[in-house]
Amino acid sequence: MNLDFSFLSEHWQDYARSAWVTLELSFFGVLFGTLLGVMVALLRISRVWPIKFAASAYIELIRGTPMLVQILIIHYGLTVIGVNLTAFMSGVVALTMNSSAYMAEVFRAGIQAIDKGQTEASRSLGMSHGMTLRYIILPQAFRNMLPAIGNEFIIIIKDSSLVSMIGIAEIIYTARAVQGVTFQPLAPLLVAAALYFVITFTLANLLTWLERRLSVSR
Repeated sequence: MNLDFSFLSEHWQDYARSAWVTLELSFFGVLFGTLLGVMVALLRISRVWPIKFAASAYIELIRGTPMLVQILIIHYGLTVIGVNLTAFMSGVVALTMNSSAYMAEVFRAGIQAIDKGQTEASRSLGMSHGMTLRYIILPQAFRNMLPAIGNEFIIIIKDSSLVSMIGIAEIIYTARAVQGVTFQPLAPLLVAAALYFVITFTLANLLTWLERRLSVSR
């Protein structure tokens, strides 16, 4: 087997741009997914049955269907009702929805893990339910859930490869394009794998450092 990576001298900029696109997609997907996940989690633990049911149905629907199908429905299927999104926007929406369903369960578990005595104490001090969530419950829950949030970020980075199916020039899309130009089946994919590894390994170490800093501050 003869591996020739000489194509990098001509296509390294394409790989660099695609890595940036992957990071952009993943960042927005996790950011909006986390925000939406918090809201869905709060609805999930609501005492109002229809709201709780709707949140649970959303979580089960998103987690029970493949992300690729979700991406194709958002980008192609919604056109039948007049919704035309760019490929990048479709990717962000799909990653956001998928991430939010998993993050909702993470936040729900984190919120419910906080001792109820803290809620009762804050309410006895005159704090409203919203203030209790904002200043007492969510900060503690977020700190406890940081490893799970980091894992979700890493998962989204790897799953973002699926958006290549709708023409977004992320890492896998670029690798396949280079395959077509160079007629090399393996080397372009090995470069893509190396990029994913560098990104996820760096992120994992940053999250470990942040977790340690939060542990010290605690």
